[in-house]
Amino acid sequence: MGLLAMGMTLGGCGGDSAESGEDAAAAAAKAAASAFQAEQQRWREQRAARLTQPDGWTSLVGLHWLEPGPHYMGSDADNGIRLAAGPEHMGMIELKASGQIRFVPEKGAELTVDGEPLTATTMLRADSDPAGPSVIGFDEGKGLLTVLSRGDRYALRVKHADAPTRSGFKGIDYWPADESWRIQGRFIAHPRGKTLPIGNIVGTTDDVSNPGAVEFERDGQSYRLEALDEGGEELFLVFADRTSGHDSYGAGRFLYAAKPDVQGRVQLDFNQAYNPPCAFTAFATCPLPPLENRIDLAITAGEKTYSYSAK
Repeated sequence: MGLLAMGMTLGGCGGDSAESGEDAAAAAAKAAASAFQAEQQRWREQRAARLTQPDGWTSLVGLHWLEPGPHYMGSDADNGIRLAAGPEHMGMIELKASGQIRFVPEKGAELTVDGEPLTATTMLRADSDPAGPSVIGFDEGKGLLTVLSRGDRYALRVKHADAPTRSGFKGIDYWPADESWRIQGRFIAHPRGKTLPIGNIVGTTDDVSNPGAVEFERDGQSYRLEALDEGGEELFLVFADRTSGHDSYGAGRFLYAAKPDVQGRVQLDFNQAYNPPCAFTAFATCPLPPLENRIDLAITAGEKTYSYSAK
């Protein structure tokens, strides 16, 4: 083979190699983009499934604040606490001065407590109890009643699988999934034991563990979100942004993120920013974004606002 021909052959091989490398990189990028979209779609499907399960947030049918003393409850109009569903007369509930809650079931009412038949007087645990709240079941398990503790107040939360907000669930609108909204932030630790007062939509405030803040950048600007710790392996962020009250829910959105790695890195995937339960029902008690988490940035990712009808 002549030197010229050999040079042309070698040159051609180099070109083919470069093109092959570009093709492989393009294929890898396409596969990564496809995997990202599939991951986001799975998350959205799981989110809708959780919302609409028989005892999910869309199943709420009542929130009844308890006054001290005894009260009869049930779905009949002659009850002091009238429930939207369930037996006409469920029983008598009493909030004692000590904060204890006593329940006397109506004779003949088919009820359960924590999965066992309920036929005698029992003391009910609230959701602030380390063991979790007592759960009264009715309508063959389609209805569930628990006691909430909010500040120094107590309320009955009632769920039912036949709730109009569940049967009429319309699905959630999202901004298109965008990998640029998956942002690596930096965790800034606070002194051990620090808490942050978090108000909620019913007007009470709780001091919540605030282990640190997450700083991140977007379009060359720095932002900071205070993180809450609910005791699991994730940080909880409650925030409002420039879309709040416009394209997204007015009272802000929620986001979970894995706790920081050893380098203090935290991944914030705003594609998974989601509406609080109050966006789907009038009977939830949602935390509100603290002032520190109301940021001057339009986060055009995650869930958009939702309109429900309780009728």
